[in-house]
Amino acid sequence: MAPRTNASPRILVIEDEPEIAGLVKLNLAAAGFEVAVAPDGAAGLVMQEREPADLVVLDLMLPKVGGLEVLHILRRRRNPVPVLILTARNGDEDRVKGLAMGADDYLGKPFSVLELIERVKAILRRTRGAAGQPRELRSGPFRINLPLLKAYRGRTDLELTLREFRLLEVLVSNPGRVNSRQELLNMAWDPDGRPMPKTVDVHIGMLRKKLGETERAPYIQTLEREGYRWLLPVTAGEG
Repeated sequence: MAPRTNASPRILVIEDEPEIAGLVKLNLAAAGFEVAVAPDGAAGLVMQEREPADLVVLDLMLPKVGGLEVLHILRRRRNPVPVLILTARNGDEDRVKGLAMGADDYLGKPFSVLELIERVKAILRRTRGAAGQPRELRSGPFRINLPLLKAYRGRTDLELTLREFRLLEVLVSNPGRVNSRQELLNMAWDPDGRPMPKTVDVHIGMLRKKLGETERAPYIQTLEREGYRWLLPVTAGEG
């Protein structure tokens, strides 16, 4: 079946642990997604057949039908839905099996809610590129690859942490606009683990070093009581 093209992508979470399922649903919904939860593999397959999701978050250790078997059945049915494996298993064998069977990404428990949301967004960018979402932002010497969560200066990988990448993405996505410290906290930190707004200053400082910013060549403007603003013009493209 073709991916849905509505403004709010539908995520199907197949997870048998109620606390984890609830946490994932709450935070994905807060990020703007429509979310459905299935408590086991058999129920997940039925739900995906009846109302196809744009992406499946799939636990491996499920009752009735295991996660790898769910993935196998989806691919055997030629269902192309992107799958993000979510599991407590850390062994390379399970990871390799899942990816070889057609999973799109892999996230181990315990996990960061922020990272889960970013990985979901990245997968959807790759698979729903035709929906009008840019795959890449270019600004001055910088290239920000949104699906890969990577930023480059020329051909050099800036090796940003996920939080640094998210801060850069927010700033570059809003050139000329002042982003308050609170807004940056809301966008770049987990909802249940946000520090004080001053922490943003520390991370912006680290980001500036990786960007190679100097007084003569500033990229991020500081407005002391207001926040931060990206100074360079930005273009979007397919990458």
